[in-house]
Amino acid sequence: MDELLLIETVERYLKGDMTAQEKTFFEEIRKKNPDIDQLVVEHTFLFNELDNQANVKAFKHSLYEVENKLTEEGLIAKKQLTGKGKVVFLWKRYKRSIAVAASIAGLVSIVTTASISNYKNKEDKGAITDLMLKIDKTAKKVDDLDKRTLVTNTVTQKNPNPDFRATGFLIDGKGFIVTNAHVVNRMKTIYVENNKGEYFIAQTIFADKHTDLAILKINDTAFKQVYNLPYSINKSNSNLGEQIFTMGYPRNEIVYGEGYVSAKSGNDGDSTSYQVSVSVNPGNSGGPVLNKRGEIIGVITSKNSTADGVVFAAKSKNIYKLLDALKENGDTLKIKLPNNTGLKGLDREQQVRKMEDFVFMVVGN
Repeated sequence: MDELLLIETVERYLKGDMTAQEKTFFEEIRKKNPDIDQLVVEHTFLFNELDNQANVKAFKHSLYEVENKLTEEGLIAKKQLTGKGKVVFLWKRYKRSIAVAASIAGLVSIVTTASISNYKNKEDKGAITDLMLKIDKTAKKVDDLDKRTLVTNTVTQKNPNPDFRATGFLIDGKGFIVTNAHVVNRMKTIYVENNKGEYFIAQTIFADKHTDLAILKINDTAFKQVYNLPYSINKSNSNLGEQIFTMGYPRNEIVYGEGYVSAKSGNDGDSTSYQVSVSVNPGNSGGPVLNKRGEIIGVITSKNSTADGVVFAAKSKNIYKLLDALKENGDTLKIKLPNNTGLKGLDREQQVRKMEDFVFMVVGN
């Protein structure tokens, strides 16, 4: 697709000028093409900044002056473009020339201070949010948690009345579960619930703030060891555009979502995580991200609250690093990660059905 036509199409999509059929068709293309998806995200950021800046006119005027100057000097050919599409097109087309042109220092200042800096400030103020759910206990119905049963080694009683909810998954059938560090760091008492509605007491044995991953251990004689986990945990990096799916607990029942790897690094170029395009909500923190072969490639950690579909997931190879760190600390726990996947070759419904028993709700106070 011609670059200018693509930009104009993205603008129409963001401005809501498409028909329902056009929007559906474009969103399908966006799902299948990470480059187009990233272009939509970039334009969303740019348009938000342009709309929020008092010096939009000055910004446009500076772009036009740069274009005229470069045209007069014979560095570029004049393009007959109009409207906001021209601003975006000129910026994308000439930003490299602009960056090295001494005559546009003022423009660089505008772009840097008015757009990039302000966006970064917004980002620092909470654009990147974790996905742990704070449970509203004032509601008349809290996802029917009050009807669940807590199973422990000493007593059967009503549920723990948790304040927070997230997700975790087994990495060893003896009761070792991976979730996010930001989840367990806010919980003094931790419980996990299986898909049968049974709660078990758990504790944190290791947490790494850098990768935002943590390992829990179910310390409950009522828990029965699980054998032959059906998935494996990938040690290598995934490819851009790779199809993925995730499972988690934004609701009081497990929820499935599918998408793709949209960037090989996370927020601000973080090499320990991916950017994925998938629908998630509070409660998805700690959920597994799997590829079509049934290999866990990541763990959901956070999302950008100002852009749709910009979600971050810690890379699965960090789980191996957690175990190495445990050994270095002298821990004698013998955690054996699954290295074969029984999900390969199955259709998605079968994969999800086999996964459900091993993805847990993580709750606590």
